[in-house]
Amino acid sequence: MADGLFDDAELAARDLSRPSPRDAPLAERMRPRTLDEFIGQRHLVGADRVLGRALRDGETQSLILWGPPGSGKTTLARLIAARSDARFVPFSAVMSGIKEIKSVMTAAEGERKRAGKRTLVFIDEIHRFNKAQQDAFLPFVERGDIVLIGATTENPSFEVISALLSRVRVLILEPLSVADVVSILRHALEDAERGLAGRVRADDATLEAMAHASDGDARRALTLLETAAGLVREGEAIDEHALREALQKKALQYDKSGEEHFNLISALHKSVRNSDENASLYWITRMMQAGEDGNYIARRLIRMASEDIGLADPRALRVTLDAAEAFERLGYPEGKLALAQAAIYLARAKKSNADYVALGRAEDDVEHTAADPVPLHLRNATTELMKRAGYGQGYRYAHDDPAAVDEMECLPPALEGRNYFDDAGKE
Repeated sequence: MADGLFDDAELAARDLSRPSPRDAPLAERMRPRTLDEFIGQRHLVGADRVLGRALRDGETQSLILWGPPGSGKTTLARLIAARSDARFVPFSAVMSGIKEIKSVMTAAEGERKRAGKRTLVFIDEIHRFNKAQQDAFLPFVERGDIVLIGATTENPSFEVISALLSRVRVLILEPLSVADVVSILRHALEDAERGLAGRVRADDATLEAMAHASDGDARRALTLLETAAGLVREGEAIDEHALREALQKKALQYDKSGEEHFNLISALHKSVRNSDENASLYWITRMMQAGEDGNYIARRLIRMASEDIGLADPRALRVTLDAAEAFERLGYPEGKLALAQAAIYLARAKKSNADYVALGRAEDDVEHTAADPVPLHLRNATTELMKRAGYGQGYRYAHDDPAAVDEMECLPPALEGRNYFDDAGKE
C-alpha cells in the first residue's frame, strides 16, 4: 500500500478543526473536534479517567469501544487519533475484506521497521468482521505494529474472538442522558459556524421531547432537530406539530438476533418473577412495538408459567397456551392484547419454583445414578411368564388401600426415600 493512503487518512483524522461542508448532515457538522466539545461518557473522559488521561497525554493502547449508536464511539476514536503520533488508517468492517486487512497490516509492519512509527487502525463495526478477518490483526497487535481501536454496538463477548479480546481493553459507553442530548441539541441550534445559527427556535420542553425520542443517540437527535427545523419558517419556533411530523413513529433500537433481544426478554421474565405487573407490561410492550416475533414471546410466557408459577397457580399454564393460540390466529396488531393479558396474569399470579427445582434434582439423579430396573411390583404382568417372574407382586392399589401411599415405595431401591421437593415447596 502506498504511503499516500496513510497520509490522506492521517490528515483526515488529525485535522478535526476543519469544518464539514455546509451541505453535510447536521450530525456530521456538529461532531466534536476537541475533548472540550465532547458531551457525555464522563466515566471515561474525565480528567482522571482512562480516556481523559490518554487524550491528555497522547498515550494510546488497543481498545474496543462498546456502546449503543450515537454514544460517541467514532468521535472518541478520531480524538485519540488526533492526539497520537501514530499513523491513522480507518476501516469499515462493512466495506473491507481480508485482502485489504492484510495489505494494511503489511504496510504497518513496514512502517514500524522503517520509521519506528506505529499505525493506529480504527475499525468501525468490528463485530461484522468474521473470525478469519479478526485473526489477521492478532500478530500485529501482539507485536505492537498497530494500535487497534474497534467500535461496536454488539457485546464483544459474543462478537469478538477471545484471542483478540485478551489483547485489547474494552471500554463501555452508555447511552447519553436526556440532559446530555439536550445540551447537544441546544449547541447545534445556536452554533453559528456549524449549526443552525439561531435560524429556528425551540424551547426546553421541545428539546427534551427530542432527547427522549432519540434514546440516548446523539446522531438520531440531531437528525430529528434538522428535520423539524426544515418544517418551520426561519425565525419561528419548532412547535408540537412540526415535532410530530418530523418524528412520525419512534424507531426502537432492537436486534432480534442480538444482545438487546436477550436483554429485553430477560427484563420481562425477571419482572414477571418479581410480580411487577407494570414492568412486565412495559417490557413486553417494548418488545412488541419493536417488532419481536409474537410467537417467540408466547413461547417464553409459557416457560414462565411453568418455571416461576407452576402448581402455585396451575391455571397460568392454560392462560399462556390460550394466549399463544390467540396470537397464532390473530397476529399483529390484534394479538398483542392476548400476550399482554398473559404477561399481566403471570405477574399477578402466586409464585413457586418448586416444579422447576424438583425437575432439576430428578434430572441430576437420572444423569448421575445407575438406570436401575423398574421395581417388580410396579410392572404390569401381561403374560403368564411375567407373572411367574414376579411382575406386579406386592403392588397395592392406593384407591382400595390408602396406606399404600406411605408404605409402598415407587422409586428404585437406590433412591428409596428421595425427596425432590422441599417441604416448603409442596403445593
